[in-house]
Amino acid sequence: MSATRRQILARASALGTGIAFTGALSELFAGTAAAQSPGHTGYGPLVPDPNGLLDLPKGFRYTVLSREGDQLRSGEGPVPSNHDGMAAFTGRAGRTHLVRNHENRVTARIPVPTVDGLTYDPAGKGGCTALTLDAGNRVLSERVAIAGTAVNCAGGRTPWGTWLTCEETEDRAGTNGYTKDHGFIFEVHPTDPHRTGAVPLTAMGRFQHEAIAVDPRSGVVYETEDAFLKPFGLFYRFLPHKPLGGVGSLRAGGRLQAMRVPGVPDLSTIQETGAHFDGVEWVDVPDPLAAATPTRLQDYGPRGITHAQKLEGCYWGGSCVYFVSSFARSAEGSAADHYGQIWRYDPRRRRLTLVVVFGPATDVQLPGESPDNICLAPSGGLMVCEDGNGAQHVFGVTRTGEVYAMARGRQNIGTPESPEWGEFAGVTFSPDGGTMYVNCYTPGTTFAVTGPWRG
Repeated sequence: MSATRRQILARASALGTGIAFTGALSELFAGTAAAQSPGHTGYGPLVPDPNGLLDLPKGFRYTVLSREGDQLRSGEGPVPSNHDGMAAFTGRAGRTHLVRNHENRVTARIPVPTVDGLTYDPAGKGGCTALTLDAGNRVLSERVAIAGTAVNCAGGRTPWGTWLTCEETEDRAGTNGYTKDHGFIFEVHPTDPHRTGAVPLTAMGRFQHEAIAVDPRSGVVYETEDAFLKPFGLFYRFLPHKPLGGVGSLRAGGRLQAMRVPGVPDLSTIQETGAHFDGVEWVDVPDPLAAATPTRLQDYGPRGITHAQKLEGCYWGGSCVYFVSSFARSAEGSAADHYGQIWRYDPRRRRLTLVVVFGPATDVQLPGESPDNICLAPSGGLMVCEDGNGAQHVFGVTRTGEVYAMARGRQNIGTPESPEWGEFAGVTFSPDGGTMYVNCYTPGTTFAVTGPWRG
């Protein structure tokens, strides 16, 4: 074990849960606003919610902003199902704008309503909705922002204040009733969606997209691929022809490349935090549109390419991009097993480093595995949406590695004999840091959580 490696185990005894993180969590915050905060401990045990929706620490309260099946304020139809990735944007007069994904497949209970000028494929049931909130988190408007897309999982914000929503599918026209090819990224404006419309950013690739992060200095866009079957997904970068060009600039195209870590065909084999690899290479994707072969299966030469299972969250922090591998299972084809990793890529050094390894403290059925959406918290730490087995939590992680439960879902979507809880997704904070917004995937619910957040 290296001198820089640390292992912290925190147990929330009142919940009967265990979670372990290995790694120097402080590395995640270098060069960010969170680095200026000491990274406080948690907020105490979770208090059972008498309404059976969301357990929070004492002193915190939630507001339900929106639930699937309710009517959109715009009158366009009901709130769609399967709330997923989300981002918050600054508005005027203390307002906040939320853009929220709906990861709807063709079997979705409530599709995103089709709207003229905002619909890509009338057969697609996915898309985004946009909410505008006042300073007190009261919903002022709620409307469709893009429709006719498919399986909108996560995405990411741009430096110019738009949302890039990602389709986690590669279904073609004629499959599942679709009339157009899917597997693209779309740009969504949080307040004027007709300004961005429903235009696929085809040069950014057609594959099972998960999330993106933009380098605010160079304009390079990093993309994760959550492929379900071996060989698993790749980590990509997109070099725009018009970097940092503002709304609509990504339509001008660019080059799509895939990451090759020399000598590492599968990231799951790397288990030691702090392990790093210099000389990372970027290889042009032969056919970004995947006309004949999925991008992850294309010919990258005799040296191959680097794969990883369940590439999920992606965000920019300081001078580096971070991305999550939610888990790896050798039984499903990975070269090794793990319960979640966070990787950091430093473009200046061309260095890839394994920063954090997740894992349950005792039993894989307990919380503490399969990190999905993550974000930097204004209080100096991480917020992690769990997408695993057992009860589902939003976990906080301090900069020193202490883990605490911030929220627990109470909406049982199974049966009393076989309970099942909807995963959390889309965790994000208001621009002033005073509200945490988070989604429950199913039944689709968007929460605003306020309380004694420490700055």
